[in-house]
Amino acid sequence: MKILLISPKGPLYRHRGGAFRKNLRYKPLTFPTLASLVPPELNAEIVCVDEGIQEVDPGLEADLVGMTVITGTASRAYELSASFRARGIPVVLGGPHVTLVPDDAQPHADSIVVGYAEDEWPRLLRDFAAGKMKPRYTQDRNLSLANRPLPDRSVLPKSRYLTDDVFEATRSCVHGCEFCVAPSAWGRVPLQKPVEDVVADIRAKGAKRAIFVDLNLISNRAYAWDLFTALKPLGIQWFGLATTLLCDDIPLLDLCAESGCRGLLMGLESLSRESLRSTHKAFNNPDDYGVVVQRLHERRISLQGCFVFGLDEDESDVFMKTAEFAVDIGIDLPRFAIVTPFPGTPLYRRFEQEGRILTRNWELYDGQHVVFQPAKLEVDELQQGLETAWKHAYSWKNMMKRFRKTAAPPHIALVTNLGYRHYAHHLDRFYTCT
Repeated sequence: MKILLISPKGPLYRHRGGAFRKNLRYKPLTFPTLASLVPPELNAEIVCVDEGIQEVDPGLEADLVGMTVITGTASRAYELSASFRARGIPVVLGGPHVTLVPDDAQPHADSIVVGYAEDEWPRLLRDFAAGKMKPRYTQDRNLSLANRPLPDRSVLPKSRYLTDDVFEATRSCVHGCEFCVAPSAWGRVPLQKPVEDVVADIRAKGAKRAIFVDLNLISNRAYAWDLFTALKPLGIQWFGLATTLLCDDIPLLDLCAESGCRGLLMGLESLSRESLRSTHKAFNNPDDYGVVVQRLHERRISLQGCFVFGLDEDESDVFMKTAEFAVDIGIDLPRFAIVTPFPGTPLYRRFEQEGRILTRNWELYDGQHVVFQPAKLEVDELQQGLETAWKHAYSWKNMMKRFRKTAAPPHIALVTNLGYRHYAHHLDRFYTCT
């Protein structure tokens, strides 16, 4: 049996013409995880194609094609699926978009996987081999991540990515932010890998640095404490995602730093308390963002701070106000996006009820296009304002200003900032919101 796994990409991220270059890309865990779950008795040949690093050969042969789909890549996934199915090759779709809106994906596939794949993917493959694949496989709510095989990172070329030292410890998040796909797709009770399994994966990989892709490493404080404690003896440097609440918990923050943390991504989202309250992220306090940066920097932890534009309280001054603020408080790597009402989320349902959804072209649901009618801004104003913020934060002058405060090693600060500067100055290529 030959299984072809494809990670489709929208135009912004696709190889050839995409805005992102190698210096911003790390090896995804999805394919290594799926490959490790293929039942050994099937003796399957597994071929993986990531459209972020290579083009898909339309003539590829396979017995079964599987694709992992986020909303921004759904249109491309459906296009590829139609091509393979026209040649008589069955297609399976899974991933966040399929989990959020399974009925949208179902017509475009021979089978779909709703939820996490640990149990359903091998079950599907065994059914397929027996000639009885079902149209839909849905994750059991009692899924456990314990005692799973280690990811098979050999299925993708290491040389095409910045790093393949990518790991995960938990999935989903305890918070219910209105615009976030996690609580809608997977609920608010995070799954946790046993800490010893996480450590075993890092040791087996021989990693000296690690990127954790968990949405919020501190969702469960007790688990985070145990994880950070277990990471200390490894002597690694690691990067991950957390909320600003970490900086209110000094003992946990200290342990995080001692465990080797050197960089965190945090969703700051907005400088407006009302916007944060209305999107159910009131635990963020804009008055404390400067303190967040200071406390992280004191512990040699750099911050990738993320903001979204287009919230209902946003007016025309929000773009420069936010970009200037990000530079002034010394955020190491500011990032800006347009708030996106992903289907299946409370934000999408609210905008749909209010008649504010402008397009259901999923290709535009990438965080960089306006797909809804803003409350206090025009569509073009929001689209152009995003570009203004990016270019201001990544002007040479403001990059140098932030370099003087950064907690990141100079070479990492330079590479990441140059990568985002390239991105900031090429956004206009992809503004095709219609």
